[in-house]
Parts: sequence; C-alpha cells; structure tokens
Amino acid sequence: MKLRLTFILFLFISNLFAQIDPSLLKRIPKDTVKQLLNMDAMYNRPSLNINKTPIAIGGYLETNWQKLTTDGISEGHQFQARRLSVFMSSAISKRIKFLSEIEYEEGGKEIAIEFASVDVEFHPLVNFRAGIIINPIGAFNQNHDGPKWEFTDRPISATQMLPGTFSNSGAGLFGKKYSGNWMFGYEAYFSGSFDNSIIDNTEGKTFLPSAKENPERFEEINSGEPLFTGKIAVRNSKIGEIGLSHMGGIYNKFNDDGITIDVPRRVNVYAIDFNTTLPKIKTFITGEWAWINVEVPETYTQQFGNKQHGGFLDIVQPVLKRKMLDWENASLNIACRLEYVDWNVGRFKETNGNIGEHLWSIMPAISFRPTSQTVIRLNYRLQKQTDIFGNPPSITDGYNLGISTYF
Repeated sequence: MKLRLTFILFLFISNLFAQIDPSLLKRIPKDTVKQLLNMDAMYNRPSLNINKTPIAIGGYLETNWQKLTTDGISEGHQFQARRLSVFMSSAISKRIKFLSEIEYEEGGKEIAIEFASVDVEFHPLVNFRAGIIINPIGAFNQNHDGPKWEFTDRPISATQMLPGTFSNSGAGLFGKKYSGNWMFGYEAYFSGSFDNSIIDNTEGKTFLPSAKENPERFEEINSGEPLFTGKIAVRNSKIGEIGLSHMGGIYNKFNDDGITIDVPRRVNVYAIDFNTTLPKIKTFITGEWAWINVEVPETYTQQFGNKQHGGFLDIVQPVLKRKMLDWENASLNIACRLEYVDWNVGRFKETNGNIGEHLWSIMPAISFRPTSQTVIRLNYRLQKQTDIFGNPPSITDGYNLGISTYF
C-alpha cells in the first residue's frame, strides 16, 4: 500500500509538471502577516502555484549527521534522511479549501498521510473542517515543519511523551476574531482516538506515541467513543501568544456486541504553550508544557504510570541579519533548548520513594539561514535519563549537524 501510494504520487507530480510550461509556475511565499496564530501553521507555508489553476505544491526536506555517545559508548558517525514532506493544496472555491501532507520518514521506511482535510468557511468565527486532521494539542503538533526550527531534533516531550504529529480521521469547527492588537482563535474536533497500545507496548511503560503505530485508527475507534481535542489561543501583537488545549477520551474497548467486557478508561492531556518576540533585541521565545493522566488498570504494575508531564523551552537570539556570502537576507542565530520529561510521576506504594523514569536535556545551537526558508544548524546535546528505580542517570552527549529547507 505504501509503495502504491508513493508511485501514484510520483506519477501525478511527474505528469503534472511534464505538461506545464515552466513559465506558468509561480512561487507563493508564506504569509508574512503578523496577525497569525499557531493554528495557522499548516497553511503558512511557501508553495509553488500553477498559474490559472487553484493547485499549489510544496514541501520540505530534513537531513542530518550526528555522533552521539551514551555512557561512553558510541555508534560512530551517522547520516540520517530524517524526513521528506510533500504538501498539496487547492482553493476549490472562494470559501472551500483542501490541504494535504504526505510524510516520508527515515528514507521511506515510514510513509503516512499526515494531514488531508477540507475546510468550509461560513464565518470568520465558524468554519468546518473534516478529513484527516492534526489534533491541536500544545503548539508543536501543528507547527512542526523542520525549516521553522533551529534544532535538528524535535522536542522529546512532543514526540516521546505526546504522540508527535498525531492525526486522526475526524471533523469539527474552528474560527478566529481580530480586535485591534488582539486576536482570538479556537479549534474543536471529534476524531479517532487512542487504544490499548498506550499501556500495552514494547516500551514497557505508559506511552501515548504507541497509538500512532495503529493504522486502523483512521477507520475505526477502539473504544467506540470519539476523542475530543479543543484549543483556545489569544495573541497580542505586542506581547505574544498563549494557548490552552485539551485532548481526552476513552481508550479501551469496554463493550463488545452490546456486552460489557471492561470498565471505560480515560486518557486526558492538558497543555499550555506560549511564544513571543522580545522588542529591540528580537529574541524569540517559545515553549510548551503538557500533563497526561491515564486510567491504568489496578492489575498493572507501577512501571505503567498514570501521570506524566514534560515540556520544552526554546530561546533563539539573532546575531547577524544582513547580506552574507552573496545571500541578501541571510541571518546567523544562536539558540538553546531546555527539555524535561517525567514518564511516571509519583511514589512507590511500598517504599514511598520517588519513581524514576525522567529525563532532562540541554541543547545549545548555532544556525545559519541563507534565506528564511532554509536553515543549516549545528547542535550539541547533553542529556541525563534516570530509570524507574532512580539509579544513576545514563548520560548522552554529542553533536548534530543538519539542513532543512522548504522547496
């Protein structure tokens, strides 16, 4: 199925461009309007428009080199084809839009339709969206494109605690309102949900990202009950944006052909995110923090935690922004990411000692942007991770060098 999807997409794009005069292709820059919310990230991308047609095509590439050491042991030099994303959009009519994104990870090892939805606009505050949607929990899940970030790795909390780029079949409403320097937005969807894999997986712990490995979530809901995801966000053009989001529902199969086989068990995720740019010095700050509560069966051991929390904070400081090496608007930045994740918040019942299973990381970075759409980044990571028993932490450190660009 994956090969067939890739082949069809390749033929479509090849035939499309083979029949089009190159002079009709027009580059559409990403939206430069300052009054944007994080929820606009899926549409705020550069793309190539075919003149006199409603179709636009774009994408981005992400590739890295890394050398990491954990407790003195290294796998040596590694080159990684992290991901290639291709997105297509179409203005079906003035108030009906379509957008899709297909992502190829690890050189094509994983291929997924990450986003494919139709938007119908009724009013700025009331719009309908249906299809494969990105669940708007936190900020990173929607705003995840590699060229937008100064770091080669995605945040640990957004990929190893929360299910990164988590999407499901679903439908719902969204809208925005402007008032002077203020902007308000919301999203509310019902969609496919989690399943028992979040507590029955190879990780041996409560692990929400395991739900992404179930392709059947696009066709059926394990519990028969939809997942609700909602978010509200407020932005002030002089202060920044803050978002509050919630994702929750029943994850286990508790009813089979009308027969009750288990008690319903819920998973609830709460998140807060914030971003701002400091005036004058132009320091960009963004971060998010999430809390997870999972109703774990009492028969499970304490290695399956019912509470988790974690998040990240990015600080990016422009150093130079001028013509460099014949690039007119190049920029040089320094940055730092701080991260923390606790997969099992609480204490052992027997000893009252703290349960381990937590991690912290610091990642300083230097990035060079020859254009706003391309970033070359050098990162150093220092990470300490403690096991469930609180033994001395394993230490990981090393360097990453990568490039990510829209095309």
